[in-house]
Formats: sequence, C-alpha cells, structure tokens
Amino acid sequence: MACGGSYSVVIVPLQNNLHSLDSLRFFLWLKRLRALEREKDLLWTGLQGLEQARLWYQHQLQENTLRQASVWSGNWEQVGGVFSCLLRSRMQRINGSLGSLMCDPCVWSGPAPEETEGSDTDLRWQNAALVQEVSQKNRQISLLELERDNLLQELDDLQYY
Repeated sequence: MACGGSYSVVIVPLQNNLHSLDSLRFFLWLKRLRALEREKDLLWTGLQGLEQARLWYQHQLQENTLRQASVWSGNWEQVGGVFSCLLRSRMQRINGSLGSLMCDPCVWSGPAPEETEGSDTDLRWQNAALVQEVSQKNRQISLLELERDNLLQELDDLQYY
C-alpha cells in the first residue's frame, strides 16, 4: 500500500556504455531509492495499523471502565458478557510482539512481508507449539525407557534367585 505521493524517476544522462561505472552507480542508486520507498510504504502501513489498534484499545478501556462502574454500583445487568479467554490471549501475544519490536532493532531484518508465504507470527506460534509437544513426547519416552530399564533389572534379579 503506497502512501499518498506517486513515484518519480529522475533520468540522468549516461554514457553509451551500459557497463560503465556511472551506469553501475546509477543502477545502485535507483535500487537503494526503491528499497527506501518500500520501507517508507511499510512504515506508513504499520503506522496506520497501530493507529487503528490504539483506537480499539482506547475503546476497550472505556468499555472496561463502564463495566467496572456498573459492578461497583451494584448494577449487574449492565456488566455484559464474559471477556473471552481467546481475545485476552491474543491481546497478550500482540502486546508481547509490540514490546519485543520496540526492544529489538533487528526484528525486521528478515524478508519483506510480501516475500513470505505465511504469517511469521503464525509460523512462530506453530513452531513453539510443536517444540512443546516434542519436548513432552521426549519426556514420556524417557520415563518409559527408565521404567523399562527398571523392569529389566527386576527380571534379572528374579532370574538369579
């Protein structure tokens, strides 16, 4: 998503030789300019998303304040539905991601979002879940191997008596 302005290309007269040093410098300059424009577009998109999130959080805070006032006044009918556990966990994940983004200057050193096929956070979430599942299975395997070794030891002890 591009911001309001349009792109313009400055044409600099080059020598007839496309392999000259001036041609290479011009090409690298254009490439860097294009990368800066993409970065600016991504920053504007992120800023717009953050503004929408700020407004949503502000609205949720206002609703929360009203619900608290209703609880304190004893008016239980206006308290409304239960705050979803799923929504709370997503908000915690978003808050954590934003916190790590503010702390880590190298967060965006990976490929651009349009270059990735899946969502990075979804892949990280799935990876963490799979790592946890593998760890749990490894613990179970270790316990079973320990139990097997104990049973084999008991069997050996019984055979000698």
